[in-house]
Amino acid sequence: MDLYPHRRFNPLTGEWLLVSPQRGTRPWLGWEELSSEKRCEAYDPNCYLCPGNRRANNQMNPHYNSTFVFDNDFSAFLPDTPQKRRSNSEIMKSQSVCGVCRVICFSPRHDLTLAELPEEQILDIINVWALQTTELGGKYRWVQIFENKGALMGCSNPHPHGQIWAGTALPNEPAKESRRQQSYFRKNGTILLIDYLQAELQAKKRIVLENDQWVIVVPFWAVWPFEILVLPREHVLRLPNLNKLQKRGLAELLKRMLQKYDRLFDVSFPYSAGWHGAPFGKGQFDGWQFHGHFYPPLLRSASVKKFMVGYEMLAEAQRDLTPESAAEILRQT
Repeated sequence: MDLYPHRRFNPLTGEWLLVSPQRGTRPWLGWEELSSEKRCEAYDPNCYLCPGNRRANNQMNPHYNSTFVFDNDFSAFLPDTPQKRRSNSEIMKSQSVCGVCRVICFSPRHDLTLAELPEEQILDIINVWALQTTELGGKYRWVQIFENKGALMGCSNPHPHGQIWAGTALPNEPAKESRRQQSYFRKNGTILLIDYLQAELQAKKRIVLENDQWVIVVPFWAVWPFEILVLPREHVLRLPNLNKLQKRGLAELLKRMLQKYDRLFDVSFPYSAGWHGAPFGKGQFDGWQFHGHFYPPLLRSASVKKFMVGYEMLAEAQRDLTPESAAEILRQT
């Protein structure tokens, strides 16, 4: 079946994906991205995020020498949004939402991505993620840590950085994952992503990297060509629940994986990535398992990307390269 068109089910979201392996060799005469890659300097006097520089809102950055976190100057959330009554309309619903958005400069170096940072500095970033999640989770329902890497992913500043958006509402994607994981737990009495990991460890087709604490796979239901799912071997509810050994293991595996990405097409690999853990506040979350998603757009080379258009926008997601083939390519990279 894997050689012919077929659909695959994503148990985390309840959605289906069309896989069309026979299209993988089709000729490409479409758009190719123009490479804007140029080697940055360690410090850029015109960068809004470099130490000691003035940001767009005229505030000055401190002369930081490690990971630096500040409230986003152009936040998508506001902490003091007026609380209006919900709309009673069945077809035109709205609700107020409060929150905060923060920027995390990974290091003072303007020229070093996560893949290029020493493992110890990646570990420092993981610790900052955990502290920020704990702080914001005390007030907000959902805390989303993410990174958009590269101009191709809409990153507005080349200084390597990530973001944290925390809000009072549970957004669409984690809401789907929450419903599916809790439903699976009620039905089976086990953790969906732990059962899935055991199936992947037995199949050995889609595993890219692993160590004693973590496993990285191209998921069976992957949409993006070289998408990966980062899974802990043990049950972990949220990022702050990781112990020291798990954090160190994550730093080690992330560096190896991101270096693989950069070697794949000999380019600083663009992606959107983020972490999902159990929501905060009231609710049953015993079926939740902490995990990470990496969604890179590149398909065939540094200049050919996957477009989510047409059938994908109007029907369902579709891919040509099978997840098994993508995993094999990444393993050999």
